[in-house]
Amino acid sequence: MIKIKMARYLYIFIIAALFASCSEYQKAIKSEDAKFKYQVAEKMYNKGKYTKAIRLFEKIAPSYNGKKEGEQLFYMYAMSLYKAAEKNTPQYYTASYQFDKFVAGYPRSEKVEEAAFLSTKSTYKLSPRYSLEQVDTYRAIDKLQNFINSYPNSQYMPEANEMAKELREKLEKKAYEIAKGYNTIMDYKSAVKALDNFMLEFPGTPYKEDALYYKFDSSYQLAINSVAARVEERLGNAKANYAALMKFKPDTKYKKQADEMLAQINTELEKISK
Repeated sequence: MIKIKMARYLYIFIIAALFASCSEYQKAIKSEDAKFKYQVAEKMYNKGKYTKAIRLFEKIAPSYNGKKEGEQLFYMYAMSLYKAAEKNTPQYYTASYQFDKFVAGYPRSEKVEEAAFLSTKSTYKLSPRYSLEQVDTYRAIDKLQNFINSYPNSQYMPEANEMAKELREKLEKKAYEIAKGYNTIMDYKSAVKALDNFMLEFPGTPYKEDALYYKFDSSYQLAINSVAARVEERLGNAKANYAALMKFKPDTKYKKQADEMLAQINTELEKISK
């Protein structure tokens, strides 16, 4: 019986606390007192109620612009946006902006390095999958490079380097898929050029075996479908591309297909030489 009563009292206490918290928040929203709004916003922030904290910070931010008291406010405001963005990705745009604003407004703050990193990380979070437009990926790489240059001894450097590596790999995959795409749509002349450019831009790419094969396949298709005047020259180019693939990886996963195409190339060259 005593335990049941204690449970009821605890339940009533929790409900009362929740109502008090909601009531205080509603009062703060309607209040014209910036200090009171600040106090309640800080409470919401500390409780992890970031959406409510953001609403209050938005209302009082102009009153604290450029003021020393604003340092903690703008840090909490940016952090609230960053935390809220974990559930609402577009908030990362605003979080990045507010962190940048914090860095510019409080360059001597002990939190400036963290803010600069989180601004960069917010932009990194906006980078889409490789198949989509990569504007935000390029922006994130630029910001990461600026951060690395500005804070070479930062505690965040390992994470920053890892993020930069991931973003560059994403751009590399995007570039490869675009180059390979010309082969897929049977624009073989463009495929050869695009795959060449891809390998020049990314000489150490893990897609090199694939790129060499599709360059060979494209040059082969271009040769066997060519006008008579260009056939011999293009068959020679295709044969050279076969050799490049085998030099790079003699046991290539494409060996069977490549050998079959080479046999056809040699057959066609023999016909021409007779």
